[in-house]
Amino acid sequence: MSGLETRPEIRTWQPEDLDDILEVEVCSFHTPWSRQAFEEELFTNELACYLVLIYENRVVGYAGMWMILDEGHVTNVALHPEYRGRGWGAVLMEALMDAARQRGASCMTLEVRPSNQVALKMYESFGFIRKGVRSGYYSDTGEDALIMWRDDLLLPLRLERGG
Repeated sequence: MSGLETRPEIRTWQPEDLDDILEVEVCSFHTPWSRQAFEEELFTNELACYLVLIYENRVVGYAGMWMILDEGHVTNVALHPEYRGRGWGAVLMEALMDAARQRGASCMTLEVRPSNQVALKMYESFGFIRKGVRSGYYSDTGEDALIMWRDDLLLPLRLERGG
């Protein structure tokens, strides 16, 4: 081995990815989406766009959004716990933002748990700003959701992140 880690690939999800997406979902969330919810989202929701992160021929992460007019609404960003801490969540988020731009989005929004400090830090690093709170949004715990927006999605990503 050369000691160099293989870079992950990002692509649009394929039907054969569903089992791996569900595995990531179950490992990532206290109240995971059901197979039926994902099937409806992936197969019938015309607003949905989902990307998968592939490493060594396996889906180890995914991100999704709905495109509503000129807004990208982030629905999920998840990375299998074994692959966290490598910056791959940011790679997925950057790809999702690029996909939103390609589909004509000028802004993006999302909800996130205030307790999810890792996600909050990442979203803020991408220029998302806290704009409100949805009280009791998460039914599993009653936790509020922070509403975050990125209003200037058309600015070049590399400039805004200092790279």
